[in-house]
Amino acid sequence: MNTIQPAEQPPVRLAYCLTGSFCTFRPALEQMARCRALGYEILPVFSQNAAGMDTRFGRAADFLREAEEISGRKPILTIQDAEPIGPADMADILLVAPCTGNTLAKLNLAITDTTVAMAVKSHLRRGRPVVVAVSTNDALKGSAKNIGGLMSRENFYFVPFRQDSPDGKPASVVADFSRIPETLAAALQRTQLQPLLL
Repeated sequence: MNTIQPAEQPPVRLAYCLTGSFCTFRPALEQMARCRALGYEILPVFSQNAAGMDTRFGRAADFLREAEEISGRKPILTIQDAEPIGPADMADILLVAPCTGNTLAKLNLAITDTTVAMAVKSHLRRGRPVVVAVSTNDALKGSAKNIGGLMSRENFYFVPFRQDSPDGKPASVVADFSRIPETLAAALQRTQLQPLLL
């Protein structure tokens, strides 16, 4: 007797964007590798600053090489190369991890003068989910209105976050990068992972 086997589901295509919160590059890349191990097809995208600045946290060239090794694909580094993400149907879901205060402002105000901002804008034209992993020292001050603005917008979801140094940096917030896979899974179901505030 012949039985019909269920069709194998194609891998979820994840545009994984990094912006210039350099102190969180290590956990961001660890989670990129974890997502790859979970079966996601990864398209790495780096902002100009993330791709071009060497800092005390590491060399840009090393981070780019690691992202390429994890994903098996060369990272997108220019606005021109990010623009087709939506029109060419290149991703099912997009993640910005880390997402700086600067990038939060650009996303909230629909400014597209960086590679990652263009990637998000292009991806959103298909009405698909965008997940944000905040990492900024002014999250509870200057960037608070941009976080709130994105929370009120359709298709935006946040990785749960907490104050990382309430005494030393009371306005600073960092996402719990270990919750990225859970947040992606929830966002694909159009649900915000809870609790949001840790």
